[in-house]
Amino acid sequence: MTENIRSATVKALAWDLAADLHLPPDFDENRTYPAIVSVHPIGSCKEQTSGNVYGKALAKEGYVVIAYDASFQGASGGTPRSIEDPSFRVSDVSHVIDHLVTLPYVDADRVGVIGVCGGGAYAINASMTDRRIKAVGSVTGVNFGRLMHEAFSGYDPLAALDAIAEQRTAEARGAQPRIDQYLPADPATAAEQGLTEIDLTEATDYYRTDRGQKPGGRTEALFARQATSIGWDAFHRAEGLLTRPLCVVVGDKPGAFGAYRDGLEIYRRAASKDKELVVAEGFSHYDLYDQPEPVRIALDHLIPFYAKHL
Repeated sequence: MTENIRSATVKALAWDLAADLHLPPDFDENRTYPAIVSVHPIGSCKEQTSGNVYGKALAKEGYVVIAYDASFQGASGGTPRSIEDPSFRVSDVSHVIDHLVTLPYVDADRVGVIGVCGGGAYAINASMTDRRIKAVGSVTGVNFGRLMHEAFSGYDPLAALDAIAEQRTAEARGAQPRIDQYLPADPATAAEQGLTEIDLTEATDYYRTDRGQKPGGRTEALFARQATSIGWDAFHRAEGLLTRPLCVVVGDKPGAFGAYRDGLEIYRRAASKDKELVVAEGFSHYDLYDQPEPVRIALDHLIPFYAKHL
């Protein structure tokens, strides 16, 4: 069956967000549909797992799904480029909902959100404060603030913040921007460097090969703009504000990025009266991006979850 996809432009602050609307196969402009916002991983884009896997699958189930590029990333606006700022990532979700509720074929009272990797934690955080979101799904969600506070800052966040401050001042005075790459250039380079950690090597296999590589995906970050991430926590006040129905999907092969750990934590802390933890046994973080069996496990729970709550 041919996919039904339309391009969309979302207004966000001083720039636009580029988006794809994945529409149901039998789409009819004169009907109204429940809608789902699909939030991409860190360093990813709308053409990767958020759109071509989960967006596509949920559209086939009768949802209008909007997958978009985050501010400063992909085909969306915002300069300088390659900024991963949680405050913008969360506000992007609300801007996308602003667009959805203007569409005559979207039921504004039946809007959900789904996110993959860092997008999962952003989706969770957005649902705490944007009450237009009626149900939230997280697939191998990672709390980027926790990751930046720990491993990505060498477990020395204060030293990292000092270095970021120094670099930002230097760039304000004309120095060249420092761009940090999250991953090796390709799997062969990872092997040559002796890298074996499961999340790092599988991320390289996904993002640096034809398996998942897309022009809009840029697994890099502007170092001088990372301070906000170190001080941010996706799960702050979850015990009081995270009341929407929640479905958390993780694999049980834990890796350094911490999705398994974060999934169990938010499931425990969420105030949601209706919440579900799905553990895909025998699968890893990046298996849940695009591998048929773990994706099927995720969708077998997410599809009835959204059907119930949207």
